[in-house]
Amino acid sequence: MSSAGTRRTRWVAGSAVTVALLFAGAATVAAARDDGTAPAPRTPSAESADAGFARDMAVHHQQAVEMSFIVRDGTRDEEVRRLAYDIANTQANQRGMLLGWLDLWELPKTAPAGQEPMAWMSGHRQHSMHHAEGSEAGFKAHDGALMPGMATRTELDGLRAARGEQAEILFLQLMTDHHKGGVDMARGCAEQCTVPVEKRLAQGMVEAQRSELDLMADMLAARGAAPRP
Repeated sequence: MSSAGTRRTRWVAGSAVTVALLFAGAATVAAARDDGTAPAPRTPSAESADAGFARDMAVHHQQAVEMSFIVRDGTRDEEVRRLAYDIANTQANQRGMLLGWLDLWELPKTAPAGQEPMAWMSGHRQHSMHHAEGSEAGFKAHDGALMPGMATRTELDGLRAARGEQAEILFLQLMTDHHKGGVDMARGCAEQCTVPVEKRLAQGMVEAQRSELDLMADMLAARGAAPRP
């Protein structure tokens, strides 16, 4: 099969997964309603971990998609371009699911007034978010980085300007940080979320992104580099 055909097949498969999970989410919401209008307790509230994870991970994923497209323009290395394509494809589909669930739950896609990103993580047992500040509890949004692991505007500008191996290394380092933040967030949902299909998606994110972290460490080593401390 041609590379174009392979890409089309991946998009079709990803779309099928999206539709299936959205229907599952719809069934969850339908089952959670008493009279067809009033949400029963099983329907997540705007302040719930389910809604918080959906909102925050949608934002987190959007930046991963953006970085993936940036590096595809900055290098001709097929290994890095293939990884970037896979990340963009997977996370764009997952973002669609998360936003679709918020629509099904009739909840806003932005946090309630006064609620900071990651507030729903307060009950998460682990506080080992990877970033310069060192932990979710001590993280302060800065320079466009709204959550732990997210790249700053300055770092994104550096990635846009980089070319060749420099772009590859910077992308792998930034995406490693990004995945570490995403894994901890997904673990938080796997522990705290109440909608079964969302918990399964979160656990799948943990497993897939851990695997990609191992792959990116190997790719950095092959280029004489390492993840950032």
